[in-house]
Formats: sequence, structure tokens, C-alpha cells
Amino acid sequence: MRNSLLEITPVIPGSLSRLPELSANLFFSWHRPTRALFEDLDPELWKQTNGNPRLMLRCVNQVRLERCARDEQYLTRYANALQTLDAYVAVAPAAEGPLVAYFCAEYGFHESFPIYSGGLGVLAGDYCKAASDEDANFVAVGLLYEQGYFTQTVDNDGVQHAEYREHDPRDLPVEPARTAAGEWLKVSVRIAARDVVARLWRAQVGRVPVYLLDTNCPENAPSDRDITHRLYGGDESTRVRQEMILGIGGVRALRALGVQPAVWHLNEGHAAFLILELLREHLGYGLTFNAALEAVAADCVFTTHTPVAAGHDAFSPELIVQHFEGLIRDLGLPVERFLELARAPSAPGLFNMTRLALNGTRHVNGVSRMHGAVSERLYADEWPEVRPEDNPVGYVTNGVHVPTFLHQRWMEFFDRELGREWRERLRDAEFWSALERVPDERYWATAQDVKSRMLANVCERLQREYQRKSSSPAQLRQVTRFLDPQRPEVFTLGFARRFATYKRGTLLLRDRTRLARLMKDPERPVVLLFAGKAHPADEPGKSVLRELRQLMMSQEFVGRIIFLEDYDLQLARSLVSGVDVWLNNPIAPLEASGTSGIKAAINGRLNVSILDGWWAEGWAQDNGWGIPPASVQDPERRDALEAELILGVLEEEVLPLYYARDERGCPRGWVKYSKRAMTSVIPRFNMRRVLFDYSQGLYTPAAAHYRRLAADRFTGARTLADWKQRVRAAWPKVSLKLLSDVARDLPRGERLRLRVAAALNSLTPADTRVEFVARRLLPEADLSPPPLSSYGLTAREGVWHAAFTATDEQDADGAVIFALDIEPPECGQFRTEVRIYPWHELLSHPYELGLMKWL
Repeated sequence: MRNSLLEITPVIPGSLSRLPELSANLFFSWHRPTRALFEDLDPELWKQTNGNPRLMLRCVNQVRLERCARDEQYLTRYANALQTLDAYVAVAPAAEGPLVAYFCAEYGFHESFPIYSGGLGVLAGDYCKAASDEDANFVAVGLLYEQGYFTQTVDNDGVQHAEYREHDPRDLPVEPARTAAGEWLKVSVRIAARDVVARLWRAQVGRVPVYLLDTNCPENAPSDRDITHRLYGGDESTRVRQEMILGIGGVRALRALGVQPAVWHLNEGHAAFLILELLREHLGYGLTFNAALEAVAADCVFTTHTPVAAGHDAFSPELIVQHFEGLIRDLGLPVERFLELARAPSAPGLFNMTRLALNGTRHVNGVSRMHGAVSERLYADEWPEVRPEDNPVGYVTNGVHVPTFLHQRWMEFFDRELGREWRERLRDAEFWSALERVPDERYWATAQDVKSRMLANVCERLQREYQRKSSSPAQLRQVTRFLDPQRPEVFTLGFARRFATYKRGTLLLRDRTRLARLMKDPERPVVLLFAGKAHPADEPGKSVLRELRQLMMSQEFVGRIIFLEDYDLQLARSLVSGVDVWLNNPIAPLEASGTSGIKAAINGRLNVSILDGWWAEGWAQDNGWGIPPASVQDPERRDALEAELILGVLEEEVLPLYYARDERGCPRGWVKYSKRAMTSVIPRFNMRRVLFDYSQGLYTPAAAHYRRLAADRFTGARTLADWKQRVRAAWPKVSLKLLSDVARDLPRGERLRLRVAAALNSLTPADTRVEFVARRLLPEADLSPPPLSSYGLTAREGVWHAAFTATDEQDADGAVIFALDIEPPECGQFRTEVRIYPWHELLSHPYELGLMKWL
């Protein structure tokens, strides 16, 4: 009995009998009235449980429960919450869309469910919520970690301490997934010559089921029970085993449930082993390996989230062979061919999960326009003869789940000023323009109310921290002296994110003299709020954190620079809604998207950010400030220039605009910017728009492509695999030769006539496409890709393509002659080219093979 845990659980009164049901659906994570029901049972316990409704119901005082059960006002709110949830989940999924299975290593739904570490997980959580809101045909798969990510404390020397806490599944919004016979569903994965069992849990996110695998099963050896112990923890071997459970175990779990996805979406490379399991399945249909690969790749979508090397898992070949010996045998592949599936052509050493995803999918995207361009270049060696801008990598720019991150006071404001239908018109830009007509005074009063609540939350967190550390009340007063919720006039600047070095958390601190002068201006004071975690193994990131904490304690900046411990979703929601300006200063172009600035903008907060990621598309001159990246190679010089630019913008533009108040105390110029932030960002960067772009641009084409290849017992997949093999063998000796001179000047109305000879080396004209391409130089054409999505593009103004036609003639050396006879569609000066590439009607992308020859 020593140190054993005894739990006395309350009995829930009959009139509140469905409170456990409300706690079990993660709808509470974005429906504040439901969360408020639990918080009001015991506000202090709510904080102690980190806002965990399930844990609260097991620990709340019986007297409080019974008092609420007799409170007519509480019972009315309870009934309304139930009615809202019942109506919400009663909507049937849209049957016309393909069933999408979404795989991710982490999900950030709510701070009380700690199976996330940062932006990737929060984005995945937001995406599931949007799929629920849109009634999408959607299921998600992940891992249930016993400890999840760490809790952060930082001592007075700035040293980060990571504490991992065990989480009882009873405390989490999950239930065992069961078979039709009522048994707990379990799957087995062969890992390094032994079978590892994983059990399946179900989390309900509104209308969407999320299935989570966990290896803490009695059937497993202790080392295997620990596979899902800690998010991103352990050594290389642990990471491989985690990703095998996610990818291979995840596919097997859905099969055991009877779920038959039409599309498989890999959200980052952690899930890429699912490709190997799908290959194994398709070989069982009697396909060759190459035909199976064509079928599987057609059915898979891959989203890459970072250009930073640390974000791409890569393992030693020896480790992979050791763990996959059985599967390699099942696939019938030589070891070397198996390893080639995940090797970069330009760096063939390691087994790279991103490269496995690229080789095993045909639908690939980055997460912003800028990141799409970076990814095109980063993975260009997958399509070696195609220009990076023409290869199959596209992009869908990220967004956020507005109901999760929009402050409750703004929701109430929109209800009054715009009508309750705003929730269903998130993508309607014209609807949101009505905000411009809302009186400035009412708008500003709401903004300041939200800011006051943020300041109160920050003060409370600091008070708890200082009490825990037994710091003196005088120290706390010094730190919080400018954080007055009753007088929220002091300008606040927020910076909160992972302390990865490329995010440059201390960039503004380079010129401390200037920064101190700026912050201490008695007419225009500034407070800078920092929060964020460094990965426990990231020593440079922890060094950044130490510098910040020490500066916070210095006499020069005490009370003006404040670091807040243990950055999580609760603190994120508070900060993005309440700070005046959100700061983001990554090294461009390493910020693939970044969504914290979107969360700030939907709350009317203004961004001061390097023009990278989403902000390169979102900045509109009058909705914040865009800082152009410095065009210098030297990192020190670049950082100095960009820090100077940011400080200059703050000093000369931001602070004067914020502190310019009229006789009523309203900063009308600032309010204008704030309204524009909302009206320009909400309709374009909300997660429902993101889901729409994925559905139209990736899911629907992938499902259709797979159906074509799978029809008639996979005749298409077999045909395409054989054709590709023939093309690759013949291509080295394919060439083009120009047979007629091109006139330099062509009067409008005359026809452009060209003849080329193509040596096809056993290929036929039908196996290729010979193409003329013209890009207009004068008048200068805008050839930049559109914002938000590269999918569903129409022909762009200033670029035109024309296909050559094979004639019945042959050149003297047997080459096939192709002819072009067209009338140019416009006047101007053009850069032109003629090229040949392999073509087949079953390709998912015209340049899929990466083979192309030019004149």
C-alpha cells in the first residue's frame, strides 16, 4: 500500500448524467460553452487539471456537482451544450467525397490531450476539426503516447528542465476501439524478427474518428511496450519502431475496422512506412512490384512541412534492414532495391523517410507558395531533367481552425455585428468586408477587452510560477509592473514558438542599447512577451532560451522582457488573441508556413514578420508589416540587417500608429489595420479553405487516378509500369534536332512554322510529346504562381504551349519528323524553347518520370 494511489470518484447526479459524454468528444476543444460547464464546476481544479474535463469529473467535489445539478441556470447551459453537440454530430458525412485516411505522428487538439509538440501537431488537430465541420469523409490515424511531450520549467539561470508525466488513458478523451464481438482491437507488426502488438484507441473529434495505436500491451516485451511511451523520444531504433507502428500498424488497424480508404494522406514523412504495407497488400493481388508501386503511389498524398534537415527522418541502412527483414522478404525484393526506395539520388547514404514518401506517392505538396518553390528545388533530383518549377511538387498554403483560436469575445462581437451565420461563411471574403463598417469605438473596446484578459492570464501564470519557485512577491511585482489588465494601454509584442535556431528567438536582442531605448520610451513603452520550448536534444535552441531568461532577470529589461514557461495550446490561444503585434523573424526561406501569425491576425492582431511562409502571401501593405529578407550571404550581416529593419519598423511605423489616439482614446489608424488583418486573413487562411483545396486539388484526383489504374484487375497499373520500364531503357538515346530556322521577327497574323526531328530509339511518337513553349518577356508577364494553392490552375497569361504533330516523314537517320503550324495568340517579346518528354494517358503528372530533352 505504500505510495499507492487511492481515488474516490464522485457520483454524477442524474440531471447531469451526460457530462461524461460531453467530456469524451473533443468538440469541447473548440466549443467554449461546453468547456465553461466543466470550468465552472471548480475553476481552481480546472487549472490544476490543465483544463481536462475527464479528469475533473473523477476528482470534483461531490457537493459542487450536486449544487450545479440544482442550479437552473447551470442546467439550462448544460441542456444547450447537449443540444448543440447532438445537432452537430447528427449530420451525416458527405457521401460523395472519397474516404480519406490521414496519418500523422502528432495531433494538437487541446492542451489536456498532450500528444503534440508543436506546429505540425496543432495543424493536424485543426485539420481534423475542419474535416468535422465540413462533414468530410475522413478518418485519422496516430499514436497514443503514455507521456507525450514534456512539461517545461526554466530556472533563474535560464536552464530548461524537461519533465515527462505519465498520462492514464482514463484521463484522456479516448475509448478502446472494439471488434464487432466487443473485444479490444489489436494488430501485430513484425519488427526485427519479433511480433509487436499494438492496441487501438478511438478519439472522437466532433464527427471525425481519430484512431490511436499504443504498444503498452501485456503481450509485448518491456522494450516494445515503451515504443509509444514518449513523443519524439528515444534513440534511432525507437523512432523506426514508432514509425512502423504508425504506418504499418495504422493500415492494419483500419483494415481490421473494415475501413476502406479511397485516399491515403501522409502528413509528413513519419507515416511513410504505410507505403510498404500497401505494397505488400497489392502484391497479394498478383501484381509485379513495379505495378504495385504504380497503384499504391496513385492512391497516396504526401505533405512535406519543412525544408529544415532536422525535420526529415533518415536512418542507417543497417538499422532498416534489421527491422524490416521480414517485410523485405514478403515484398520479394533484393535488399538493395528495397533501400533504393528511400534514397536521395544526390545523397544515397541513408534511408530517408521523405524520399520514401516521394517515391511512393504521386501527389506531393508543400504548405505555402514559398515553401512549394523551396521544395521544388530541394527535391529536384527526383525529376533530374525537369526544371524545378515544372516538377510535380505543388503547394496548399496552411490555415487555422477559426473556432479554436478566435477569442470568445470576438465570437460574441461577430454574432452582434455580423450575425451568427459568420461561422458558415468563413470563406466568403465579401461577407467579411462588412467589418470595415463596424464603428471603430466598438471594435477597439472589444480588442482591448480581449487584451485585458490575456494580460490577466499572463499575470496569473507568472504568479503560479513564482509561488512554485518560492520567489519573493517583490520580484513578481517587478516583472508584472507593466502588465495591468485594468489599463491595457502598454504596447505588447509577442514571440512564441519552438526555440529552433532558424526561428531566431533573440534576433531583436542584437542591439540591446537601441532595444532598451525603444522599450523604455515613457511616451510609448513596450513589453515583449516570449514563450516556447527547445527540444531536449537541441543545445543551440536551449542556449537561445538561456539568453532570454537571463535578460528577463537583468535590471535593464526586468518587467519589459518576460518569458513564460511551458508554452502550450492554452497559452498560445491567450497570446495570439491579446498581444498587439505578433513577431516572427525566421531565416528565410526556412519557415515553411508558420500558422501562429494567422491565429493572431484572425483576432485582429498585427504581424511584423519576415516575408516567409504564409505571410509572403498574406501581407497586404495595410494589414501588418512585411520585412523583406536581406539579400546577403553572410549570416552575421544578414541577421544584423534584418534586426535593424525590424527595430526601424517598430520605432518609425508601428509604435507611432499604435499610440496615435483621438480625443476618445481610440487609435483609428491602428483599428483600420486591425480590421484589415481580420478581413484579409479570415476568409483566405481558415482551415476549411485548406480542406477544400486538398479535396479538389489532391484527394479527388488521387482517388480517380487509383480507380483508373485498379480497373479490370489493375490493367492500368500493369500497363503503366511496363511502359515506364520501356521508356527508361530507351530514353538515354532519345534526341531532338531542329530542321528549320526560326524567324526572329514574326508579324501579327502570320503563322509560326517549325519542324524538328526526334530520334526515338524504339519508342513511338505516341510515347512522347514534343512541345513548343513561349514565355513573354515584354510586356513583362507576371509568372509568379497564385497564392493559397497551385492546384486547379488555368493557363496563365503570358505563357503559351503548343504541341507538335508527328508527320509521316523521317529524317535521313530514321528520326521521326514533327511539325508545328500555329498562329501566335499575342504580341510581344518571348523566350521560347522546344522540348520532348515521355507521355502516357495514365500518368498523374505530365513530367512524372523526370525525363525531358531540349533543343
